[in-house]
Amino acid sequence: MAKTALFTIGYEGRQLDEFLAILGSNKIDRLIDVRELPLSRRRGFSKTPLAKALAEHGIDYVGLREAGNPHHKRKHELSKAQLLVKYRAHLAKTDGIVERVADEARGHRAVLLCYEADAHECHRSVLAPKVAAKLRCKTTDL
Repeated sequence: MAKTALFTIGYEGRQLDEFLAILGSNKIDRLIDVRELPLSRRRGFSKTPLAKALAEHGIDYVGLREAGNPHHKRKHELSKAQLLVKYRAHLAKTDGIVERVADEARGHRAVLLCYEADAHECHRSVLAPKVAAKLRCKTTDL
């Protein structure tokens, strides 16, 4: 089995070709979509067209909606910090999410995908370190 490497990426402000080039230059072989709703107004980033584009570049697509932040719908009511606090609580009370993401990443150069360009403003900043700890690897934001 190949050595596991874990990355995160947000597609905010990126075009699909730029996004795919970043994944290719980092030798990503599996993308784990951790959006609760894998839809986007940004061309190419909704689940089906994204999975197709990734497959054309030899990258597996795995959708894990359960790893998404169920509180994202309240982004106009809560600060980003409050949303992350709520996501931490969600992870703490929901069995198996971190393990499921780790299982999908194990043995791959995997990247966790969400929207926000800045990982510190995104739930992947909470999820990725927990997954990395399970995998005994570090995580890098692309």
